[in-house]
Amino acid sequence: MPGPLDDITILDLTHVLAGPYCSMILSDLGARVIKVERPGSGDDTRAFPPFKGDESAYFAAINHGKESIALDLKVPRDRAIFERLLAQADVLLENYRPGVMQRLGYGWEDLHAIHPRLIYGAVSGFGHTGPDALQPAYDMVVQARGGVMSVTGEMNREPVRAGVAIGDIAAGMFLGHGILAALLDVQKAGKGTFVDVAMLDSQLALLEHAIAITTVTGVAPQPSGARHPSITPFETFHAADGLFVIAAGNDALFARLCDALQLPLGGDPRFASNPARCENARLLKRLIEAVTLDKPKHHWIALLTESGIPTGPIQTVDQVLQDPQILARNMVVDVLGEDGRPAFTAAGNPIKMSSLPDPATRAPAPQLNGNREKILAWLKEVERQQAP
Repeated sequence: MPGPLDDITILDLTHVLAGPYCSMILSDLGARVIKVERPGSGDDTRAFPPFKGDESAYFAAINHGKESIALDLKVPRDRAIFERLLAQADVLLENYRPGVMQRLGYGWEDLHAIHPRLIYGAVSGFGHTGPDALQPAYDMVVQARGGVMSVTGEMNREPVRAGVAIGDIAAGMFLGHGILAALLDVQKAGKGTFVDVAMLDSQLALLEHAIAITTVTGVAPQPSGARHPSITPFETFHAADGLFVIAAGNDALFARLCDALQLPLGGDPRFASNPARCENARLLKRLIEAVTLDKPKHHWIALLTESGIPTGPIQTVDQVLQDPQILARNMVVDVLGEDGRPAFTAAGNPIKMSSLPDPATRAPAPQLNGNREKILAWLKEVERQQAP
């Protein structure tokens, strides 16, 4: 069964994470992704540990199922190949600093004039407009400048970056959304679109409650650890053997929580509504932990789950990879090696569609320039078919 994007060809000039994360999503949806890499070194993440043999697990996790051709876009012979590829592509992705592709002669205006149906997707630190468009950026820079670090961490402690690269990943996801919308648009309007996604913009888009709090109260929120600033109880709690989470997000769930824990708080005005509970969050946490400290985590998780209260353990990554629910959803997949055997482990595709295959394995990550002959043979064949 083909995927929904199985007739889409993507030229992917991106490297490291934001752009390759986008093309990974599109590849998982069935698109053919041809990575255009620097000769000699290729994508930077090929050199990122950990390694199995001389292959990067990081690179394999993000680039499985793609193809690779090495081209130097300053060399006439390689430019000629790239331009032949452009003529057959539906989408071009790049994550260079604004201006680089224009200097190569492959900016949006240049390509749109020659290939009017081509979709041009660009992801960069600050986007292609604004006073800082030409400034360099990495994930941590946009997490810091975009406000995410200011609300991440424990109260009265130094800000910390999120434990995953959400500066890159959020931008890659938004770019994927933009590309899918542009594919629909080209069907309707008959012409391609320039999709410009900034990592900094993407961080702002994640600040849903922080923006609301700041604009209404005039006070920017501070780090609150695991606690949600607008819902209570909605955080970690201590049991006899460590922490677990409770998320009682409305009055009905809070009433069930009180019943399950045998807490006589039903008539207490300090906890009668969510705003009241937020005002008295520290006291409520102590009252709940006075009960939960008496027994281990698994006891409370089982009891609260039976009562229909959202709860769960705080799992390490190795535990997540063994979680029965995660495994049942095919969210841990094997990336095959060149020999056809499992070589690496990666996250599966979280987009489950009745029309989309979801195998337990993924095709290998490409060797640098490893698909050159295949790609050139395909080009020659499609050009022969298109000849008058």
